Amino acid sequence: MKNKFNRLSLAVAIAAAAFASQAHAGGYQINEQSVSGQGYGHAGRSSNVNDATIVFGNPAGMSFLDRAQVTAGGTYLNVNSDIKNVQAQRSLDAGVAQGGAPMGVQVPIGDIPGGNEGDMVPGTLIPFAFYAHPVNERLAFGFGVYAPFGSKTDYENDFQGRYFGNYTELTVISAQPTVSYRFNDQWSIGAGVTYNRVEGELHRRLPTDTSFNPAGDIDSRVEGDDDGWGYNVGVMYQPIPETTLGLTYRSKVDYTLTGDFRAYDPAGSVVRADDASLDLSTPETVNFSITQQMNDRLTLMAGASWARWSRFDQILVTGSQGDTITREIQDYTNAWAYSVGGEYQLTSQLALRAGLALDFTPTNDERRSVRIPSDDRRIFSVGAGWSPTEDLTLDFAYSYLTERGTNVSQSRDDSLGGVGGADYTADYKNEAHGFGAQLTYRF
Repeated sequence: MKNKFNRLSLAVAIAAAAFASQAHAGGYQINEQSVSGQGYGHAGRSSNVNDATIVFGNPAGMSFLDRAQVTAGGTYLNVNSDIKNVQAQRSLDAGVAQGGAPMGVQVPIGDIPGGNEGDMVPGTLIPFAFYAHPVNERLAFGFGVYAPFGSKTDYENDFQGRYFGNYTELTVISAQPTVSYRFNDQWSIGAGVTYNRVEGELHRRLPTDTSFNPAGDIDSRVEGDDDGWGYNVGVMYQPIPETTLGLTYRSKVDYTLTGDFRAYDPAGSVVRADDASLDLSTPETVNFSITQQMNDRLTLMAGASWARWSRFDQILVTGSQGDTITREIQDYTNAWAYSVGGEYQLTSQLALRAGLALDFTPTNDERRSVRIPSDDRRIFSVGAGWSPTEDLTLDFAYSYLTERGTNVSQSRDDSLGGVGGADYTADYKNEAHGFGAQLTYRF
């Protein structure tokens, strides 16, 4: 029975790693690579050249900078979740419930004990740093370090959905050398290579007896890491000085995630250890935006992003001997996001910004997980840029994110060695506050 516990818990943990690492694109994709851009909702991500963060937004834009500069900063995210209408049921095989042999029919035996506080996403700081160096009027080089994906949920120990996932932490850090070339006053191109490092840790609980008491659960954990290479390319077109169009493509990144699995009994002893692997690819994305200078003070922006989530159709986990541990259908759909924003130059030193973004989730309603219980979202942003000198700019931004209320409904039949099961259904309502600050220094 322990072997069945451990094999299934390992499968869940590694499968969740694949889910967590990708779900940010439309569900939890990290957009916080620029505080100046955050102020206007990232509406001009591929077309608006403010500072060195254009290394990420569109590498072609580096050649529009007139001086070498470094930009560094971060955004602190505070996420709140409200969990309501919870139904957490445990079940046993009808034969076992009657004290006999399994019959293959599950019967409910009551509620899973535990709570649903909802405070499961810790406050997180997402940092970034970029450097851009125009060599001459045509050629520019740059470098950036940032986080394109990331996720963390940490439920309370007695969370009623703990058999589906009670802890998820995954971080992706990318380093990107970049080059840009400007052909003339109108056209420029750019390209960058990305080295991406992934680290993750996933936990899930498994009951050891029919009481489903949290104190008697097996604690299954997996830690894994990998790295992968990708690239991005961009083009920027300025038909007239007041109008700039930008297009950026970011490639998929292939990973082979390897996991180190441990399962602990209630006394803290390791009852099983194993390895497993999972091949996955984060999807390619395309961003288009336009920046229009209306007059000497007002600039308006609009943008659209697309992510090819349809390639994420299943999770296939194999064990240390190459055997199939689990195959789960995900059936993701391609996702779009749209944004509009503006910047008003109040004085020569102070610029004010505002923006609105609509971000649509790629997740399938039937497959939504307690690890990432997200849905379509709206993001409202305001910001300001203050330049006390020509060499220094300080940017600040605030964003409020609100998601459409969504439902999580999951079932498992691996509890108690395959003769018992668990069901969890709940309504989630998520919101987040983002506080950003960055500094740009020009040489």
